[in-house]
Amino acid sequence: MSTNAIPMALERDDKQNGLVVVAMEHLKKSFGNNHVLQDINLVVHKGENLVVLGKSGTGKSVLIKCIVGLIELDEGKLVILEQDMSALKGNDLIELRKKIGFLFQSGALYDSMTVRENLEFPLRRQLRSLPKAKLDSLVEEALHNVGLDTSIDIMPAELSGGMRKRLGLARTLILKPEIMLYDEPTTGLDPITSKEISSLILEVQKIYNTSSIIITHDMECARRTANRIIVIKDGVCAAEGSYDDLAHSKDPWIQSFFE
Repeated sequence: MSTNAIPMALERDDKQNGLVVVAMEHLKKSFGNNHVLQDINLVVHKGENLVVLGKSGTGKSVLIKCIVGLIELDEGKLVILEQDMSALKGNDLIELRKKIGFLFQSGALYDSMTVRENLEFPLRRQLRSLPKAKLDSLVEEALHNVGLDTSIDIMPAELSGGMRKRLGLARTLILKPEIMLYDEPTTGLDPITSKEISSLILEVQKIYNTSSIIITHDMECARRTANRIIVIKDGVCAAEGSYDDLAHSKDPWIQSFFE
């Protein structure tokens, strides 16, 4: 385990860790005098669940919004699926974004659409010539994979909080992204439902072979889902390791997450 800033090269490490699908080097992002990301260096490997921890306001959500281009970097290098984000414009950026799924805290559902219509929406936007039989098949598959088979024709308002999270995840997964970004996936859920969502994240990793970044304050979610954990402090990656590594850290600040 490291408890210092982590220098990481933007390169493939096939023998030890597998293909690098996300690589960040010296990322910086400020909002006025608020220097949120000061020197972020990290990588995500193919098929890995990387959990990002940090106190509120440390820039965890800013970090993943930079990955999809919702926020522009001030400095640094960001490489996704071997493409330099700073060099991508227009259709090239759109094509890369199709390979990245983003599960927002709220689920970002369309409340005026049925469950079926919520799932059809991204398919109709991205795959305009898709035959109806294929459309129906993809919708049914996505719902089955998140355990919502019987909910296809109801409205989102009729779903519980956990079911809404599942629907948001199904809509994200329907385009079969290579990378998943989870922003506080268990926020606002009871402990039993939180455990179910954590288990679902593992199922998604297994079924779709996704590489994921999971932003969470839920240490049980982190324990269940993480292959590796990064901790952000003062705008840098201050510690890295497995859940057990960090849980046994002698650093009082790291220990504060596990109390």
